[in-house]
Amino acid sequence: MTLTIQSVCKRFGPIAALEDLSLEAADGEFLTVLGPSGSGKTTLLRVLAGLERPDRGRILLDGADFLALNARARRVGLVFQHYALFRHMTVAGNIAFGLKVRPARLRPTRSQIAARVEDLLALTRIEDLADRHPAQLSGGERQRVALARALAVEPRLLLLDEPFGALDAKVRKELRGELRRICEAAGVTTILVTHDQEEAMALADRVVVLNAGQVEQIGTPDELDSDPASPFVFEFLGECNRAPCQLAGGVARLGGAATPTLGGNRADGEAIVLFRPHETALEARADAPGLAVRVIEIGGRGALGMVECVAPGGERFLAEMPRLETTRFVIGQSVRLTARRVMIEVASPALSLSP
Repeated sequence: MTLTIQSVCKRFGPIAALEDLSLEAADGEFLTVLGPSGSGKTTLLRVLAGLERPDRGRILLDGADFLALNARARRVGLVFQHYALFRHMTVAGNIAFGLKVRPARLRPTRSQIAARVEDLLALTRIEDLADRHPAQLSGGERQRVALARALAVEPRLLLLDEPFGALDAKVRKELRGELRRICEAAGVTTILVTHDQEEAMALADRVVVLNAGQVEQIGTPDELDSDPASPFVFEFLGECNRAPCQLAGGVARLGGAATPTLGGNRADGEAIVLFRPHETALEARADAPGLAVRVIEIGGRGALGMVECVAPGGERFLAEMPRLETTRFVIGQSVRLTARRVMIEVASPALSLSP
């Protein structure tokens, strides 16, 4: 089922939750939606689910007017952060609920419902939990039940609103791969809203980055990493260092070191650039090119090492590297800093970076 959203707008008083938003999800695609609080993520899901009516725009599913259908007729599966399971029902009862409440002419037989529930218990790998109640389940198990219940009605569109938000980090990671496997097996077009960049990039066929109710960029995780459309996308998708530099001929010069730039060419002059800690290198040689900085902290966890540095102007920088490489440095040491590539955040004839 191809979902097409065309120029959708939704306002709440003076606040524009969605502003001329357009995107398309292909049949069976797994789309993740990222953005800061207030960017329109949940409003988009509510509009798709029929819980909100857009002020303007069109939504089509396989070319048919999706907005003309009421919430029930849309056959949308919803999974929320807090599960919303029926406490008085067993796991099997929760999964079967959406099928049992269908109008009589559309309701499957008891045997068909039982078979569907059995299939979904197997798909979500909770066969041994069928007779338990939600209070007897862990958070991860409850989320599997919520997903199975959403899939029971064979939705044309599956909407997931921060489904792992109430789970601890270990369980979240365990369920990511399972979620992708389950959605692929069901063959359903899926839209996941999350604030977790790592989660979005790990799960998605494509990622939609929202900012102030508008699409900032849509692309595969690799495309967003290699070719971010704006400083907002670059900064939102990961930790960044900031540094003043000189632009000349489309190249940024950090302390004399020439660095490729992302985001198109800008006029020559002073600028502020962004770059990732894992694309930051430190060199102990005093005559090496790069920004002059001083090591102020060395640490890390596991195999990943971190070296924090400070420039004479007070700007702080973080460099990530293999843990063993951090042994080359000591606190108080003067080093030179370079970046593999930078995103131009601000370009101006007269700019400085405040500490």
